[in-house]
Amino acid sequence: MFIHRFTAAFCALAALAAPASAQEALRLTVAAGHPPIFLWVKHLHETFIPTVDAELAKTGRYKIQWNEAYGGTLTKMGSELETMQQGISDLGIVATVFHSSKMPLNNVTYFVPFGPADAERVVQAIDYVQTLPELSGEWKKHNVVYLAGFTLDSYGIAAKVPLAKVEDFKGRKIGGAGPNLNWIKNTGAVGVQGSLNSFYNDIKTGVYDGAFVFMTAAVPAKLFEPAPYYTELDFGSMYAGAVAVNRGRWERFPEEIRVAFRKAGNAYKGLYLQEQTARIKAAYAAWEKGGGKVVKVDPAERAKLAKQIPNPTLDWAKQTGAGPAKKVLSAYMGTVRAGGFRFTRDFDKE
Repeated sequence: MFIHRFTAAFCALAALAAPASAQEALRLTVAAGHPPIFLWVKHLHETFIPTVDAELAKTGRYKIQWNEAYGGTLTKMGSELETMQQGISDLGIVATVFHSSKMPLNNVTYFVPFGPADAERVVQAIDYVQTLPELSGEWKKHNVVYLAGFTLDSYGIAAKVPLAKVEDFKGRKIGGAGPNLNWIKNTGAVGVQGSLNSFYNDIKTGVYDGAFVFMTAAVPAKLFEPAPYYTELDFGSMYAGAVAVNRGRWERFPEEIRVAFRKAGNAYKGLYLQEQTARIKAAYAAWEKGGGKVVKVDPAERAKLAKQIPNPTLDWAKQTGAGPAKKVLSAYMGTVRAGGFRFTRDFDKE
């Protein structure tokens, strides 16, 4: 009798001492080719990951052990998609701007230059366009899941000389990340493939004379040193990529983790835009403090450039298929117009 009572009491005490349920730990690798000086990577570390951690801490059932690999330590810039597809990384940045052949429809904004400079307006339009099966299908095809897009502030050109007139482009070599090279066709300039990671040295060594860039990235890259003239051509804010996750990994996540990731995606998008907006004015001041000059462009000259280039969406439609391209283009430009914006050139109506 005593033994039975002792055993029962011991079991009860053991049950009280044991945790209600063991916490499950997951190891996830987050990767980006760009370093965290750039906002889209910075907010992976500062916003996305802490938001996931905070959401999961509410129940304590799951804890993620993060391995953060940025600045090319695991994947080269432009190779993030393949790294994620193969499961080498679990999530991170996919810069769709570098995947014009694999994800052409996701590059819609780059084929609509001279659009809105307001990044938030572009994000809202992209959020809608991402609901189309044509875009979600591109992510699915490559075994990844879209979580939150990011946009870049309005593009200009940082160069060794001012480029305020269309005639100034003749004979110049301008670096850019693929699709934006279309923005200077028929001007006499030559577009050269490049990236933020290479612009500084390429301009300094004469590979090209300038580069398409946006001010919040031009300053941390110190482009005011080799290319002191920032010509404010206002090509518009561009959707350039997204936070994404390997589809196989995503489908194995418990629903609680998927919910935490979606909330983290929304937080990432909001705080990214907030800091981006705050940084733009400061970036212009820093550009001039570093010795750079801002070159204003007459609206008539900008309109002349917009009219002179071939319609970029025509070649894009040949690549993507006329039907999908027309649907995505109409959805994007129509959504932007619904917000009150008037395009300098209606590429979708030509």
